[in-house]
Amino acid sequence: MQDPRAAHKDAYTLILEAIDNHTYTPGDRLVESELAERFGVSRTPIREALQRLETQSLLTRDGRSLIVASLDHTQLSELYVVRGELEGLAARLAARHAAPEEIKVLRDMLEEDRKLVGDPAALSRANRRFHSQIHLASHNRFLMRQLDLVHRSMALLATTSLAAEGRSAETLEEHSVIVAAIEAGDGDAADKALRDHISEAYVTRLRLDAQAVEAAQ
Repeated sequence: MQDPRAAHKDAYTLILEAIDNHTYTPGDRLVESELAERFGVSRTPIREALQRLETQSLLTRDGRSLIVASLDHTQLSELYVVRGELEGLAARLAARHAAPEEIKVLRDMLEEDRKLVGDPAALSRANRRFHSQIHLASHNRFLMRQLDLVHRSMALLATTSLAAEGRSAETLEEHSVIVAAIEAGDGDAADKALRDHISEAYVTRLRLDAQAVEAAQ
């Protein structure tokens, strides 16, 4: 069945969004003909999109097939280290450059997101939106490009750390501290608050992975 969104987005964006929203998860095989039918586009742009995603290491080869890549323990560690550095810099720059209107948007997001506690999937989408707003408030296009690459790789995580018990409420409190530092124009505090936030998310991710391994034994 054709995806109605396809009329307004290219094949690369559609496949990337399908990975990001976990329509396709690590290990899933992507087939040109099936993707072309799903999105209502020809196989040529699908093939080009798959090649691009493979180049970006979001897809990997399994024999002759392309599958959604997964991250091992070392890759996960590397990803969170880079994410912490870049996100912290974005918060620092936002504290310096964010307009009052941008800060108001962040404040409004905080209030809206409090209604989503208990719905990890919805809060995960809101979390990405929140972080994207901080990226925009940094007013640094080169940093935003690098963060975009990092967040594409985050799509390879099959579950959200927000699903862990109590993590949703903790995340919102951490977001509140970040926004307060940005609003105060305190770059050091904003940088630290966001790095701490990413660190807590990583700790939660490691606990979830450990629990998954134990359950599988």
